[in-house]
Order: sequence, then C-alpha cells, then structure tokens
Amino acid sequence: MGKLRFGIIGVGGMGTSHVKNFHAGKMPNAEITAVCDVNPARLDFVRELYGDSIAYFADYKDLLNSGLVDAVLIATPHYLHPVIGIEAFNAGLHVLTEKPVGVYTQKVREFMEVAKNSGKVFGIMFNQRTYPAHQKLREIVQSGALGELKRCVWIITDWYRTQAYYDNGGWRATWSGEGGGVLINQCPHNLDLWQWIFGMPKRVRGFCSFGKYHNIEVDDDVTAFAEYENGATAVFISTTGECPGTNRLEISGSKGKIVYENYKLTYTKLAEDEREYCFTTSEGFKKIDQTVEEIQYPAISGGHVDIINNFTNHILNGEPLLAPGYEGINGLSISNAIMQSTWTNDFVDLPNDGSKFYELLQEQIKNSTVKKDASAAKAVNLDGTF
Repeated sequence: MGKLRFGIIGVGGMGTSHVKNFHAGKMPNAEITAVCDVNPARLDFVRELYGDSIAYFADYKDLLNSGLVDAVLIATPHYLHPVIGIEAFNAGLHVLTEKPVGVYTQKVREFMEVAKNSGKVFGIMFNQRTYPAHQKLREIVQSGALGELKRCVWIITDWYRTQAYYDNGGWRATWSGEGGGVLINQCPHNLDLWQWIFGMPKRVRGFCSFGKYHNIEVDDDVTAFAEYENGATAVFISTTGECPGTNRLEISGSKGKIVYENYKLTYTKLAEDEREYCFTTSEGFKKIDQTVEEIQYPAISGGHVDIINNFTNHILNGEPLLAPGYEGINGLSISNAIMQSTWTNDFVDLPNDGSKFYELLQEQIKNSTVKKDASAAKAVNLDGTF
C-alpha cells in the first residue's frame, strides 16, 4: 500500500483544521482523497485548496461506498460520531473519530462491537496524549514512583467561552444537537487524561450547573468527586465561565506529589513512604525529608497531526496505537456518570450499562425549550435517537 487514503467527514471547525494540515503536507504517509459536508460553502473552501484532484460529497454514505478511501476521519456533531463510524466499519474502512467518541455509552458500546468485528483500526483524536508533559505524568504515576495513590485534583477552568461561541452553530449547547456542554465538548481530553494517568474510579458524585454563565440549556460549570477501590479520591472542576481561569493538575501518593501547572512539571519526592513513616516514627509533627525537582520535557509538537500520523503508521507499519478508539468510552463513562449524578442527586457506580443516563438524557431533550436552527444536527432526530 502507498499512502493511506483519507475521507474527511465534516468540514466545520476541526474538519477545516485537518484539511489544512493535510494540504500543508504534514502527514507524509497519508492523503485526502474525498471530503463530505452538508454545507456546500464548506466544500467550496476545500475545492479552493484541492480543485478537482479529490472527490466531494454531500452525503457521507456516498463517500463511504465510493471506493476512494481507506479510512475516514469523522469531525461532525457528537451524536453522529458512532453513527457514521459504525457505517464506515461496515463498509470495510478504518475509522479515526474526533472526540468525544459519542454522547452516551450505550451507543458507543455498539460502535465498539462493530469495530471489533470489522477487523479494521479504530482510533480517536485524543491529541493531548501526545503532549510530552502528559506522557511524563503518566509514566511517573503508572510506574509506582508515587507509591500508593491518594488523590488527584484537576482544576481546569481556562476553557473560557463567550456567548458568541455558543450562538455560532445551531447544534451547539443543546441537548438534542450536542448532548451537553463543557463536559461533552471541552472536557473529553481532560477526562481521558484523568483516567489514562490515574485510573478509572469506582463511583462518582457530580454537581453540574446549567446555563450558569451563559444563555444555554446545558452545563457550563462542573464539580465532581470520585472514589477509587483503594480509597483514593479525585476532584474535577471545570467551567467555560471563568477568565483567566486555571489549569492545575495535582496527583499525590504515599511517596510524593507531582503538579502540572503553567507548563511546569514539579515533582516532590519523599525520602520515606508516608504510610510507613506515619506508624513507625516517634515524632508527632516532623515532616518527611523531601526533594523538589522541576522535570524538563520536550515542547509540544504536532498534537492533532501526531495522532493522524500515528494512526496512519499503525495501519501501514504496525506502529503502536497511542489513542485506540475503544478507550474513548472510559472518559465518556465518567462524563455520563457526573451528569447522571447531578440529575439524580446521588452517587453513580462505574462501570454501568448506561441505560439510566440515556433515559435521563432523553427527558432533557424532550423537555428542551431551546429553538435554534440546528442545521448541522438535522441528521439527528429531534429526540436524540437514530
């Protein structure tokens, strides 16, 4: 096989970025051979770059069955990710989807089953897994260097968005079009990194506010608490309504602590394991000796480009896949649990079958009073089903 032939489905914000990266030659082993969008103006944008050298489609099904592509990159509204992905696998194509992998885990499980049976490669655009600082964090935590894990606290409140952002796109910030707000749109990367680095919790308690800072019906402010099998806990705080906001990740264990903030990675190592020291020392107040190190790491490189190149090279050359699509359900499970917990005012256990969240989501869609020209989401039925 020569270059991997991609079809890009959806040429909105992220799709446009992907088209530009392909056109700039940043994916040496891959090429665009087809694009699809329901908006003719977006296809005209691509045509200005590629002319008649690639194919253009208004219906994604025509692209899937064209024989012109080996893989698709799905960059549509969230509900359509698993819908189009399932049809792509059934058409014998590899699938790389934008985040999130879907809106609710019930549909994602179907997506995963079809992917498995297809024998094709399933990837997801978790580009923040390529960041050297995040990889170093995971390496330290997963190696056991921090000892028994105690706590993970992530304050990620620098996702600031204005009302103009929410007004730009009929599908956005609606239960029927987007399926949620800050959790489903901005936070999939953070939720993925949380579980990728620290692991999946056993239960979650969420506190979401809806339209707290914007004229929207979905969540724009979130606080969540999670518990782990070993007794460790986690706190996750996010919003699109604070400026300048904060991005601080702190992970502590019995042998030390690591903090990532303002692109600075600080590692505090204890001379002794705190759990042992606590019960063996005769001192009542003396803290354990410690050393503090600022860890150096390479600068962020390609991000989205790195994921596409990795996905391509995995297919062509067997390179290990950094972001398997199957792992997209992990962060989504946490997101669904946070939202379900808010609606039910109770803890939500993980894992679960997702049926309760789906039921509650349908209630939100049914009771929505938002009326927008959701042209980008017209392929989705108004009740959020397919």
